[in-house]
Amino acid sequence: MGTNRLIAMLPDMAVFALVAERGSFSAVARQLGMTPSAISRQVARLEAALGVRLLERSTRQLRLTDAGQATLARCRSMLDAADEAVQQAQQQYARPQGRVRISMPKAFGRFVVAPLLPAFLARYPQVDVELFISDRDVDPLADGLDLTVRVTDTPPPGMAGRPLLPVRQLLCASPHYLAMHGRPAHPRDLAQHQCLYLAEHEADKRWQLQRGKEQLTVAVTGRYATNHSELRLEGVLAHLGIAPLPHFTAQAALDAGQIETVLDDWEFTTAYRGMAWLLYPPNRYLPPKVRVLIDYLADALADHTTPMTR
Repeated sequence: MGTNRLIAMLPDMAVFALVAERGSFSAVARQLGMTPSAISRQVARLEAALGVRLLERSTRQLRLTDAGQATLARCRSMLDAADEAVQQAQQQYARPQGRVRISMPKAFGRFVVAPLLPAFLARYPQVDVELFISDRDVDPLADGLDLTVRVTDTPPPGMAGRPLLPVRQLLCASPHYLAMHGRPAHPRDLAQHQCLYLAEHEADKRWQLQRGKEQLTVAVTGRYATNHSELRLEGVLAHLGIAPLPHFTAQAALDAGQIETVLDDWEFTTAYRGMAWLLYPPNRYLPPKVRVLIDYLADALADHTTPMTR
């Protein structure tokens, strides 16, 4: 018998098992919200499909045939297996367990999320985390990801999301560099300094800055360029010049007095700024393993509703 025919018979087998156990079409009809005649037709349809008589019917009672007894045992096993599957699925949904795959930009993962994960893993011992760091825009479905972080002011359509924290770029230099070369008083002064830029595109050497409604672009030069913010930080610490750094990359060195910010009243707007969004498919039935990580990261970063200060 083909799979399609077997699937079509499953509801009739379930109804037959109930009728055999309760001994009444009417009792099963009341339980399922159907009519007794509809229940009788389902049992008759099953008998026709199997080519055997399962029930002896009389005006007072129903009695199982030998074939009915054997069939009932298998139908009851089917219902028990279905019940077990439901319970297993509900247990899986009731407690967080399993693997969560999450991707995010390199610096954000290194400085913001990775330090939070040991405490998460300790809190949820049955949840594993696979953290992928990449600055490319990933496709959650194609890449088999549960969650992604993207820094943007406009989250992509078709995705649900939670805002984590705003990302701001700070222009930084070491005290030694500033003592040797002076502190820029205006963005135009950057043209006279060594600047560490991203070097991914030619436009990366044209820095855009904004102060209120005032916007301007400055062409910068420098002997060292890298598209990794942690390496730019190392360049700043080595007194190589002025570099834009995400606030979370710069904060520890700022707190230690190893670097300083410049042009504090101007906002660097060239790249990698905006809100960091935690994105996931718009599914109201998110697995608990995913839900708890979303809530954990959102709660852990709730105090950072504004960027860290200079």
